[in-house]
Amino acid sequence: MQRLPERIDLLRYRVFEGGLLSLLLVDSSHGSATAGSSRRTRERNAAAISPPSMQTTYGPVGASLVPACLRDLYKELDEALTAWDEVEAAALRHYIAYRRLVNVASVIFRPKHEAILVYLRLDPDTAELEEGFTRDMRGIGHLGTGDLEVRLVSAGDLEKAAPLIRRAFEAA
Repeated sequence: MQRLPERIDLLRYRVFEGGLLSLLLVDSSHGSATAGSSRRTRERNAAAISPPSMQTTYGPVGASLVPACLRDLYKELDEALTAWDEVEAAALRHYIAYRRLVNVASVIFRPKHEAILVYLRLDPDTAELEEGFTRDMRGIGHLGTGDLEVRLVSAGDLEKAAPLIRRAFEAA
């Protein structure tokens, strides 16, 4: 058996217009792996690089993070966030990131309040802030300078947030 390097990295790549290349580290492992890896390891690696719709049994990437009371609203939100070409969704430990070349939106669930918080990379000075719906996150330190928090509790809130989402993705 052929011996592989001590560190194995699994990368997902995407080629954008203009010849730009985006690399995303999917998995990294250390140890003495061999070329004849186990079937379970091969299946896990195949699942890691499969399309998001193939990774869960009932919805988009990260759907296992979604509380039952927010699944319908999140499904609509996911469709709105992935409507643009070249958008990747990555389920992380505490949130779901939507990115083009950089994170454009982050989604966090608040099941106690039956709300979804969407953090958009958008300058809050360019949006009309509304109590209980949008919030300026500058200085709070969530995602960096110029982030806007949008609180969604219904499909109506999602419709109201659509122009902000569009502007954030167009700016990215």
